[in-house]
Amino acid sequence: MNPLLDKFSTPYNTSPFSKIKNEHYQPAFKKAIELANKEIDDIIINPEQPTFENTIAALDFSGELLGRISNIFFNLNSAETSDEIQLIAKEVSPLLSEFSNDIGLNEKLFKRIKFVYDNKNESDLTPEQTTLLEKNYKSFVRNGANLNDVDKKILRTIDKELSQTSLNFGENILSATNKYELHLTNITDLSGLPDGVIEAAAILAKEKKKEGWLFTLDYPSYVSFMNYADNRELRKEMAIASGSKTYKGDELDNQENIFKIVQLRYQRANLLGYKNHADFVLEEQMATSPQKVTDFLNNLLEKSRSIGLKENQELTDFARDLDKIESLQGYDAGYYTEKLKQKLFDLDDEKLKPYFKLENVIKGVFIVANKLYSLNFEEIFDIDKYHKDVITYKVTDDKDEFIAIFYADFHPRPGKRDGAWMTSFNDQYIKDGINNRPHIVNVCNFTKPTETKPSLLTFNEVTTLFHEFGHALHGMLANTTYPSLSGTNVYRDFVELPSQILENWCYEKESLELFAFHYETGEVIPLALIEKIKASANFMEATKILRQLSFGMVDMAWHTTNPVKITNVGDFEKSAMETTRIYPHLEGTCFSTSFSHIFQGGYSSGYYSYKWAEVLEADAFEYFSENGIFNKEIGGKFKEFVLSKGGSEHPMKLYKKFRGQEPDNDALLRRAGLLKNVEY
Repeated sequence: MNPLLDKFSTPYNTSPFSKIKNEHYQPAFKKAIELANKEIDDIIINPEQPTFENTIAALDFSGELLGRISNIFFNLNSAETSDEIQLIAKEVSPLLSEFSNDIGLNEKLFKRIKFVYDNKNESDLTPEQTTLLEKNYKSFVRNGANLNDVDKKILRTIDKELSQTSLNFGENILSATNKYELHLTNITDLSGLPDGVIEAAAILAKEKKKEGWLFTLDYPSYVSFMNYADNRELRKEMAIASGSKTYKGDELDNQENIFKIVQLRYQRANLLGYKNHADFVLEEQMATSPQKVTDFLNNLLEKSRSIGLKENQELTDFARDLDKIESLQGYDAGYYTEKLKQKLFDLDDEKLKPYFKLENVIKGVFIVANKLYSLNFEEIFDIDKYHKDVITYKVTDDKDEFIAIFYADFHPRPGKRDGAWMTSFNDQYIKDGINNRPHIVNVCNFTKPTETKPSLLTFNEVTTLFHEFGHALHGMLANTTYPSLSGTNVYRDFVELPSQILENWCYEKESLELFAFHYETGEVIPLALIEKIKASANFMEATKILRQLSFGMVDMAWHTTNPVKITNVGDFEKSAMETTRIYPHLEGTCFSTSFSHIFQGGYSSGYYSYKWAEVLEADAFEYFSENGIFNKEIGGKFKEFVLSKGGSEHPMKLYKKFRGQEPDNDALLRRAGLLKNVEY
C-alpha cells in the first residue's frame, strides 16, 4: 500500500501526510511517470485527426498523479527536509528531467501539436484555449522539438545536470545556514538588543544545551541582531558569516555550482538558437528582451542613485555625530538606519511590535481579503499537517461555497529553508464539469513566540506576511479550465503584482485599525503611530531601490555574459554591482553564492520582475486609493481580471481590463518620492 498512489480519502482531498513515509516517494514517482507516459502514448496513437481537445487539452490534463506527488515531495523538501529527503530528491530529479525531455522532444507528439497550431484559424477557440495552444507550441519549439537527434541528446544531458546542480546549490545554503551559530556568554555583548530578541536567543541556547545566548543566520535572529546590536565587531562577524556561508572554499562552497549552472544555461540557450539564457527566458515575459530589462533597470538607477547617495551621506553624518564612525560599512546600515528612523520619526520596530501579534496580523489579512473579495477563513483541525506548527484553514466565499484549503507555516526550524514563499499542494482546474479547488501554502520564517511573549512581528515581517498572502490569493481564487494556466502560472514579471499590491494595506489607517491591537492591553494602534508609519514609508527608499537594482543587475550579468569570460565569481559580482554600490565591499563575502532566487528558484533572468511588477502595483493601488482602499467594485475587478484569470490571457490585456488603461510608470516614482528630491 502506497498512500501517494491511492485516491486520497481525506477531507477536501488533502494530502495524508501522516501516512506518507520516505520510502513511499521513489516507487510512487516511478509509477506516476509510467502512468503519465501511458497518457502521452494514448494521445499519440489516437487515430483521429489532432484537435484541441484530443491533443492540447489532453496533454494539459495528463500527469495529474505525478504533479500531485511532486507538489507534496518538493514542498516538503523546502519546508520540512531531512538528509533522507534530500537524497531522494537527488535520485528522482534526474528521472523527472528525463520525463520532461521525453515529452518535450517527442516528435510524434509535437507533430500533432503543430497540426492543431497550423490549423487554429479553423477552430473556434476561446481566448484561454488560444493561449494554451500557443503556449504549448512555443514551449515545444523553445525546448528543442526542432533539434536533430544529436542535439536532443545533448539537451537531455544539460537538463539533467542543471536539475542536479540546482539541488546541490540549495542544499549547501541550508546546511551552511544551519551550521553557523554566534554563541555569546557575556551579557555586555547583548547591549542594544530588545528584550524579546535576547529571550529568543536564550531559549535557543537552552534548546542546544548551551549557556548564554545563541544567534543564527535565520532571518528573525540575524536581522534583529544587525539592526539593534551595539557591538560593531559582532555585527561585522555576523555579516561576514552571512555573506560567506557558501563562499569559503569548503565542502559547502557554491562557486563551482554557479559556474556549472551558468555554463549549462548558456549552452542550452545556444543549442536552441538564442544568444544567451536571458534572451531565451525573456522572449516569453512582458519585458521581452534583455535590452528592455537593462533599460528599465538603468532608468530606475538614474532616478534613484543620486538620492541614494544623499541618503547615505545623511546616514554617515548621523553615525559620525552619534558614534564617531568615519566610514560607514554595510554591517552598519541596518543599525544606524533604525537609529535615524527613531530620531526623525520617533519610530522603531520595538514600539510597533506589540501591535503586531502574529495571530492578529493573520486575522487582519483575512479581514482585508473578506472586504475586498468576500472570502471567509475558518481554522479547521480535521486535516493532516506536515508539521505541528502549521495552521490549516478552510476558505469559502460569501455564498458559503468552498474556495480553497490554506496552510500557514510561519516559524523557522531546522530543515526549513530561509525566506518566505507561496506554493501549492493541489492546483485548481476544471475537468469533467468539476472545479478542483486548490490547496495553497504560505511558508515564512517569522519571530517565534517566547516563554513570556507571543510571536510579535516587526513591521517588515507584517509586510512580508501580506506579500506572501497576496500570492496565496492568486492561487486560491484561480478559476481557469486548464491547470498550466491556473493561479500563479503567469509571466514571471506579472506574478508579483498580486503580492506587492497587498503590501499597501499595511500602511493605511483604515486597514491597520482592523488588526493592529496591543497584545497586552487590546488598545488599537494609536493614530500617531499610524501617521509615523505613513510618514516613514519612503524613508531611505532610494537606498532600498538601489539594493533591489543590484540584485536585478547581477542576475542579468550572470545570464547575458558568455561564461568563458567569467573567471572569478566574487570579482564578476563586484563588477556587476558597481553602479548600484553604496557601501564598500566586505572582503570574504559574496551574495551570488546564496542567491537562491536565480540559481535554485525560478527567477533566473527574472529578478528585475520585482521592480517591474512594482510599477504595475503602484499604478493599480492608485486606482484603489482614489476610490477607497476597500472599494468592492474595484476589488471585484481585480479578482475577476487578475486573481482568477491566471495566465489565460496576456497579462497586459488582463491588466487593461482591470484598470481601463496601461500602467503609468510614474506611479512608482511618485510613491517612492523619486520625481523630486525628497527632504526628510
